[in-house]
Amino acid sequence: MKIIYLHQYFRTPEMSGGTRSYEMARRLVAAGHEVHMVTSKTDGGDSSGAWIQEQVDGIHVHWLPVPYSNAMGIARRLLAFSTFARKAGKYAANLEADVVFATSTPLTIAIPGVKASRALNVPLVFEVRDLWPEIPIALNVLKSPFAKFLARKLELWAYKNSESVVGLSPGMCEGVVRTGYDAERVHCIPNSADLEFFAVSDKVGGEFRRSRCWLGDRPLVLYAGTFGMVNGVSYLADMAKAMLQRNPTICFLAVGDGAEYSKVRQRAEENGVLGKNFFMESSVSKREMPALLNAATITTSLVIANRALWHNSANKFFDSLASGRPIFVNHGGWQADLLAESGAGFEVPDDDPQEAAAQVMAFLADAQRVKRAGDAALTLAKSRFDRSVLADQLESVLVDSVHRYHA
Repeated sequence: MKIIYLHQYFRTPEMSGGTRSYEMARRLVAAGHEVHMVTSKTDGGDSSGAWIQEQVDGIHVHWLPVPYSNAMGIARRLLAFSTFARKAGKYAANLEADVVFATSTPLTIAIPGVKASRALNVPLVFEVRDLWPEIPIALNVLKSPFAKFLARKLELWAYKNSESVVGLSPGMCEGVVRTGYDAERVHCIPNSADLEFFAVSDKVGGEFRRSRCWLGDRPLVLYAGTFGMVNGVSYLADMAKAMLQRNPTICFLAVGDGAEYSKVRQRAEENGVLGKNFFMESSVSKREMPALLNAATITTSLVIANRALWHNSANKFFDSLASGRPIFVNHGGWQADLLAESGAGFEVPDDDPQEAAAQVMAFLADAQRVKRAGDAALTLAKSRFDRSVLADQLESVLVDSVHRYHA
């Protein structure tokens, strides 16, 4: 098949951020398909506005320069979304394909997806990475009744024009079905574990530790991800304050970037922990992540206290599983349930960093428990979230959608 893969924020392993689309696309290429990734360059380095084409590991990548960052305000983000949607729709409609696969966020990716699907008379498969507009409405980002109305209309229109829908968590799939979409055409294919990529020697993590004079053999709690409004990374700085009083040898490292990076740093300074047991570094490429995770004793995935965010399918969670590292989360939902069922980690309260610090300290004090949880994490990655297995499932959804569309 020829596949148009629409993802506004495609990332390769040389870049920071999630690489789900890259990993899925290269596996589709390995299976014999021709994949055209229609995406954007977000760094603002090219102001020409012209499309750029290149081959990345067999994937035909079509880049459109559209500046974007997590630090942008809502107006500038909406401009980036609409600019890409308008130009990508026209561009993709002039490519050849057997199927269009559009992955959100943003939800506006449905616009070029539907346009290309109609122009080429091929099916659209739509992938839901976050429940839009449920989340921005719950977080009061979308405030006006008219904005909410338009967002809900766009969501329903996206599903109505899709031959199949892929959701990244059970809760996302349930949200799609609640809109009235046929449950038999909704497929749960969560974020995945890149087992071979993260299977590195402990020497790699040892080198990472030796390169940081503050770390050495100290137990390390790691957060590696976005410092956005929904992530609430300041919670980790509050945990560090509590931990400094309990066990100052345990240290925290927060790695990434985003709109709240400075806010988190300021909180750590106010708490008196920055440079003592709380450290911050800017984001790293995916290539550097195995060393970072191998150096960690335990990792974490955080969100602010809002049930709408419990359905997330965070890359950092699955990268940690693939690395065989225990995880704690400060939210309920399907990932917290997975940790409890498998023994790969645990949930801490979302409103009590003191209690969270106590739980993490008790966990780290039990070396056998840490090892059992790490082994359980790797077992969970292999048994349920192997990227190659889930890529085969995605391929089946695309193939079946083409057959059904033309039946």
